[in-house]
Amino acid sequence: MTERLPPEAIDRAAALLRAGELVAFPTETVYGLGADAWNGRAVAAVFEAKGRPHFNPLICHFPDAAAAFTEVIPDDRAHALAEAFWPGPLTLVLPRRPACRIDLLAGAGLDTLAVRVPAHPVTLSLLRAVARPVVGPSANRSGQVSPTTADHVLHGLSGRIAAVLDGGPCTVGVESTVLDLAAGGAALLRPGGVPAEDIEAVIGPVARPIPLSAVQASRSLRSPGMMLSHYAPSLPVRLGAEAVSADEALLAFGPPLPGAGAVFQMSETRDAREAAAQLFAGLRRLDAEGQRLGLARIAVMPVPTDGLGAAINDRLERAAAPR
Repeated sequence: MTERLPPEAIDRAAALLRAGELVAFPTETVYGLGADAWNGRAVAAVFEAKGRPHFNPLICHFPDAAAAFTEVIPDDRAHALAEAFWPGPLTLVLPRRPACRIDLLAGAGLDTLAVRVPAHPVTLSLLRAVARPVVGPSANRSGQVSPTTADHVLHGLSGRIAAVLDGGPCTVGVESTVLDLAAGGAALLRPGGVPAEDIEAVIGPVARPIPLSAVQASRSLRSPGMMLSHYAPSLPVRLGAEAVSADEALLAFGPPLPGAGAVFQMSETRDAREAAAQLFAGLRRLDAEGQRLGLARIAVMPVPTDGLGAAINDRLERAAAPR
């Protein structure tokens, strides 16, 4: 059975992680599936629990920048970004140190690692108590909708993991921005909770992500969350809906289109921050309701691509990709 731990049960969660068990934990973005990053068996168990392809790297979580930079090699830009955005929803891909203790499987065998400091008081306390890095991909079966509550975690992983540390709903609702600094330049590998424009205000120009159609050309992905079909509900997803039929569920942004068989509102006021926090919950709700009602698909109203809209659209494109 999977234990549901209250937020004050830090010592219990830390003990399970140090013992090589899997514990889901809250962050400001989504719930992560935690394992001791120094323990190869525990890292492998994450892939098994998620059914995750082994060439898709994991993000390593730390209580502060100093701890993160003991395992990777930062440059001046990394220090500046850590100062500006950590704790927070930014992941940096940096070269592994020669003496790095993190298991190679966590980085998919690459010479780089994805590291971040999450902005959630419960998880920061947990990381300090564990006193070692914790890998933390989203706490769901691979390719399914990411979890933003403990209930979501239990729906997909109950019986597969030791515990979930319940810290309440996530506030950001989309995963962290992933920025590759390892090759000398700066490349945005995944849009997320920190807009690219905010990063550029600190370090200058950042190259944008490669097209989704090109992602699968390489089986050595440098970032989590770069699988083409990802975040996918069971029902097909149709993007850019300007009209909707009775056999469709509608994921609305702004005043909803009339005629849908079911509706979930991401943000009546077209607020991207509110929509990001509601996105995965909305996909889950419409997937379940649509299947119950015998609907054909989920139609999604357009969301602008500025700011957090880039991350929302990235997740929606992956949810709608052929699979």
